[in-house]
Amino acid sequence: MIEYGRMVMVQQILTNASREGARKAVIEGTSSTDVQAAVQQYLTDASISGATVTVTSTAPVAPDYADSMTVDVEIPFSQVSWLPTPMFLGSKQMTASSTMRKETVN
Repeated sequence: MIEYGRMVMVQQILTNASREGARKAVIEGTSSTDVQAAVQQYLTDASISGATVTVTSTAPVAPDYADSMTVDVEIPFSQVSWLPTPMFLGSKQMTASSTMRKETVN
């Protein structure tokens, strides 16, 4: 019960962190470093560290109006488990992804 409860809790935190990152990513002039810092700060506030944050765009060079920005957050469950040795979910990779359109004036 504890293991699955923690999994649901962390999944919600990852989802919210990716959403916050996507919200930051769509603002004009925001860099990938700014987005990663915002996501990491959200995770740190929730006592989660060691997650991988990836920011991607549908535009190959500079994202423009109506281009999408995607923020992916990933962490192994074994890093966030409250149990010393997870019994069922230890090898699972937890992921969350959010996509939003750029807020650029055309």
